[in-house]
Amino acid sequence: MSETTIAQNVVARVHYTGTLPDTGEVFDSSEGRDPLTYLVGHGQMIPGFEEEMMGAAQGERREFTLEPERAYGHPLQELITDFPKAEFAQIEESGVEIEAGMTLVAQTFQGPAPFMVTAVNEDTITADFNHAMAGKTLCFSVEVVEVRPATEEEISHGHAHGPGGVGH
Repeated sequence: MSETTIAQNVVARVHYTGTLPDTGEVFDSSEGRDPLTYLVGHGQMIPGFEEEMMGAAQGERREFTLEPERAYGHPLQELITDFPKAEFAQIEESGVEIEAGMTLVAQTFQGPAPFMVTAVNEDTITADFNHAMAGKTLCFSVEVVEVRPATEEEISHGHAHGPGGVGH
């Protein structure tokens, strides 16, 4: 029997570190935590990450760089909008001063939507709903901890179960 490798509908457990190539800053890592567990081919990972890990076996280590097109995409202007400052009155009344650079969460019909405050003007606050990593090139160092076939239930649910997975 051949060794299982990362492919569509397998469960992969990986340790990873993501860095920004220009500064070397770590933006995310599983270091000191349980490995990341994901069901391959079900949109749980950014596209380039899944593509680069295809065919990897347990114990294998891979390093790769993803341009924005293969990561979180480029920032979209239509996701940047101005809101009347009055809509933020409840936050300011609680003693929090809203400043550019803050991340806040809007409650929408689709659920919570995090956004970055990019400008605070006299009457408006500019909100950027783009992903924080949109427009960035990302470097990853990944070690494959385990690869196993997914169960029918995991495939039908669209996520991994068990250790490091979503649960039952």
